[in-house]
Amino acid sequence: MSSSRARAGLLQICLAGVLWGTGGLAVQVVRDHAPLSVLTISGWRTGLAAVVLLAAALVAGRLGEVRRLLRARPGRVAVVGLCTAAYQALYFASVVLVGVTVSTVVSLGLAPVLLVARDAVVARSRPRGLLPVLAALTGLVLVSTAAGPGETGPSPVLGVLAAVASGTAYAAATALGEPLARGSDPLALTAATTTVGAVGLVPVALLLGGPAGTSDPVALAVLVYLGTLTFALAYALLYAGLRTTSSSAAVVATLVEPVTAGLVAAVFLGERLGVLGVAGMVLVLSAIASLPRAGRAGRAGARGLPASGPVVGGPPGTTA
Repeated sequence: MSSSRARAGLLQICLAGVLWGTGGLAVQVVRDHAPLSVLTISGWRTGLAAVVLLAAALVAGRLGEVRRLLRARPGRVAVVGLCTAAYQALYFASVVLVGVTVSTVVSLGLAPVLLVARDAVVARSRPRGLLPVLAALTGLVLVSTAAGPGETGPSPVLGVLAAVASGTAYAAATALGEPLARGSDPLALTAATTTVGAVGLVPVALLLGGPAGTSDPVALAVLVYLGTLTFALAYALLYAGLRTTSSSAAVVATLVEPVTAGLVAAVFLGERLGVLGVAGMVLVLSAIASLPRAGRAGRAGARGLPASGPVVGGPPGTTA
């Protein structure tokens, strides 16, 4: 695999992170216009994304690939889809229970640590690519602290547990989706996993989420935005990027999400970033920019063992 393909894959994942970073403001706009719970919003987001992706697969002639994926590896596709749905629901719950800062640091910060540790176990060597991960996590802490210093929720212990579960689900979905992405069409894979996620999440949202809908046009428009761009398009970009990028590098790259969220809050909500926030953003972006070099250095020293950076070679014909 050429370095240009590795960079292109990393860019696709970063774009997914940018789209996710606008989700917080979108959720806030919905809640300002309609009395919908975060669980209901998550259900709408996932359900709308599934409809959009299945329609796109139909138009693009990819429904056969979706069916093939579900028949070939139903268990793996189901786990990835349910973990994806669980991640966002648990994250939103954590925000309510313990606050934005702790939720963001624990949920987003745990995933790269878990995947770097997994890579070390698989390679039976010391963890590689630690410097970008540590730099990104430091930046994440600075950005999150600057965005919401002192914010706490009513149930810190439950909130932290929800954040840990959210980060674990995020890491699992990315790791299990990586080999699937290397052997599957990104649109078909995104449609299959999102549909499974919607089947799991939407009934829960209907039962436990309170009011199920709204007639407010602004809220409806933003829900469509959440489903089509921050979910359907963002996850299609993620899976496309995972064809040439390892899962451990991908979760570091998606830390562009809190950077985007901080910039969106500064531009649209008038929040001040401060010196710590700017320094954190620079650290995160520097860590992401170093990922291709870290991946090449890891491969050079691994003597054929799997690296934690972008993987050499074309997409194998494996599914996960």
